[in-house]
Amino acid sequence: MPASQPPRSQPSMVMPRHVAIIMDGNGRWARQRRMPRIAGHRAGVKSVRRVLEQCLEYGIEALTVFAFSTENWRRPQKEVGLLMDLFLTSLEREVQRLHQHDVRVRIIGDRSRFPAKLQNRIAEAERLTAGNSALTFTIAANYGGRWDITQAVRRLAESVERGELRAGQISEELLQGYLELADLPEPDLFIRTGGEQRVSNFLLWQLAYTEFYFTDTLWPDFDKESFLAATESFAARERRFGRTSEQVERQQGAQ
Repeated sequence: MPASQPPRSQPSMVMPRHVAIIMDGNGRWARQRRMPRIAGHRAGVKSVRRVLEQCLEYGIEALTVFAFSTENWRRPQKEVGLLMDLFLTSLEREVQRLHQHDVRVRIIGDRSRFPAKLQNRIAEAERLTAGNSALTFTIAANYGGRWDITQAVRRLAESVERGELRAGQISEELLQGYLELADLPEPDLFIRTGGEQRVSNFLLWQLAYTEFYFTDTLWPDFDKESFLAATESFAARERRFGRTSEQVERQQGAQ
């Protein structure tokens, strides 16, 4: 990220408040260049930095990226170890700059499988940036949408067992409050790079009304023009949330 606070010049179009991204294609990017897979992941960190800069510039409130899924533990042990090392070094290098730009850093997912040093760095990053408000940057690591819903249901069940809550009181709104990202607006725009067109167990509850944008661009090649194209696609869509186009038009006319 740049050394000084970037100017915030939001484009003259409707921008998403919250963007969620599956950063796919790092391994293929490296393979095309006959480089080790970890080189693709390192190049992908630069793309994260570019997108963060644009979110700050456009006034986007939240950015959530899928860094490591619960299924990614199935990858070769050496690659998983290198990814853990990259996660640790990226936190150490980037957090101070993010803090200077008033960015709040959060990590969601089950941290218990991470090395102790990484868990400590995560906690330090969250403490340091907890009061920042320009942008909430959330990293989903050892995260899965099914895990998220399951842990929320488990916590609700524990409240029922303790007599703090009756089963009949459980509602969508109450369950949502126990999910990761409960304090953020649900994602308006979901981007997946690398050509795949699926959500891969990412934010299953939160993506219910999100606009999807898929691109063949591999994540390390996802540049500022790519992000702008995604936001332009979002701005051109009519978001009805179950209403008719006529209702949406009347509401917009009344504003």
